Amino acid sequence: MAGTLAGLDHALLDLGEGRRLERFGAVTVDRPWPAVERLPRRDPGAWRSADARFERATEGQVTHAGWTTSDGRPIEPWIVAEDGLRYELRLAPSGQVGLFPEQAANRAWLGRQVAEIVQGADPADRPSVLNLFAYTGGGTLAAVSAGAAATHVDAARASVAWARHNADLNGLGDRPIRWIADDAITFVRREGRRGRRYAGIVLDPPTYGHGPDGRDWRLERDLPALLAACASLLSTQAGTFVLLTAHTPGVDGDRLDDWLLDALGSRRDGRTDVQVLSLESESGGRLALGWSASWLAHGTAVGSAPNACATVRRA
Repeated sequence: MAGTLAGLDHALLDLGEGRRLERFGAVTVDRPWPAVERLPRRDPGAWRSADARFERATEGQVTHAGWTTSDGRPIEPWIVAEDGLRYELRLAPSGQVGLFPEQAANRAWLGRQVAEIVQGADPADRPSVLNLFAYTGGGTLAAVSAGAAATHVDAARASVAWARHNADLNGLGDRPIRWIADDAITFVRREGRRGRRYAGIVLDPPTYGHGPDGRDWRLERDLPALLAACASLLSTQAGTFVLLTAHTPGVDGDRLDDWLLDALGSRRDGRTDVQVLSLESESGGRLALGWSASWLAHGTAVGSAPNACATVRRA
């Protein structure tokens, strides 16, 4: 139902036979999701409501992908709202639309953590949040609207431009945001050499990818090193946090949690919370979309009590 995901105007209508049917605001989209290939659709009639359908077809070694619309005409960008913020969505060539609904609760959590840090900080000492693999800016806007400065990093210049447009759409274009098109690990290591520190770090890495310099990314190979580099950027103020999400088959919350705690090392004084990312459809099915692992420092300085870490796991 609209409004059930932290105020997001979204609904998962049905899933099955390798696809997912979702409504984002006024537009309903039908997209592939191989993980539900063997599930039957619970509401076959609902699929006739799709305004656009995304298809992937492989011919030889070439994969063709694209959108078709119900009336054959292009769908112009449209707006959805979430907790007072607005996002422009589009039928992107990747099959995405510009916002991940399963991340709605994480965006709300991020805003709350920033607000708590801001409340207890000197007004002149604005906390700074680093958002890696930041896509169209949901995490960035949640952070700056709660009072943080932000550094928004994504390897795709088109995604950075889309995120800047979303900031302008919300009257946040003049907030302290650094917009960076760069490879995540390259940027993080550069920030470490510069001595920069962040009150919060957000990461939503893909399973595979390529940076603007041609560097390839493989989550299981490269994420531990990236997390270790990120840990060196964390400030020692109370309320420091890390929010890590992943959508890689075979990588569950326990594994994310282990990688995160290994990277934090002696700085792990705090609480970790592992949760599955999922959506429940109006037809009664559940769509699993990955995992999140968050770490929140205790109220004392980070690292003051090594190994005092509580882990909460919730599905």
